[in-house]
Amino acid sequence: MNKQLIAERFTKAIATYPQEANVQRQIADKMIHLLTEHLPSPCPKVIEFGCGTGIYSRMLFQILHPEMLLLNDLCPEMKYCCEDLLKKEQVSFLPGDAETAPFPAESTLITSCSALQWFESPENFFKRCNALLNKQGYFAFSTFGKKNMKEIRRLTGNGLPYRSREELVTALSADFDILHSEEELIPLSFDNPIKVLYHLKQTGVTGISSGQLRTRRDLQRFSERYTQEFTRGTSVSLTYHPIYIIAKKKEA
Repeated sequence: MNKQLIAERFTKAIATYPQEANVQRQIADKMIHLLTEHLPSPCPKVIEFGCGTGIYSRMLFQILHPEMLLLNDLCPEMKYCCEDLLKKEQVSFLPGDAETAPFPAESTLITSCSALQWFESPENFFKRCNALLNKQGYFAFSTFGKKNMKEIRRLTGNGLPYRSREELVTALSADFDILHSEEELIPLSFDNPIKVLYHLKQTGVTGISSGQLRTRRDLQRFSERYTQEFTRGTSVSLTYHPIYIIAKKKEA
């Protein structure tokens, strides 16, 4: 994972992310619903890693009423997107890579929406979270599965090393009891492949290396193949594959 490149792309998309990230907002809504189903209230000490522009963060604050909410993101600039939240004395921001950032111990909940797929080693991070949680702590997240943006992977050969739901559950099960796990496919429709690329760029996720669409001819060939293989009726498709997991730290 080139964390610097990831941070640069998301920073460039700050202004356009909120209006373009409809799927991420839908996923955040579902995560909040699952948290209210499975977690006891109140939830005093909450860490959110990969907070981005704060879509999920605001929901966490409004619904869980934490005594402490620590927001973390790889991009330091995301702090300015969460200024409304950071005016609350309970809320703070810690920039940096969540895989190594100095999170506080004895947390009640460590949570995230749509961020874990960018990690170098989710499996090591699971163990780290287990150590940071209190005895009754919860770990809850959404990420994306192997069919995520399958259209882009098919045409370019590029894609993140997504884990399946089964792989994630297996990796978690040594240290956590799984309270809930599910996955779904969310197909989006676009007028043409150029609008697919525009959508991805506006959310900070390109899925395409900088060298693959260098020329007008490259773009034309990509568009032709995308249209040929992924036209559904009068539009082309792009698939999201969210996975949701709510887990509780195993009692010693």
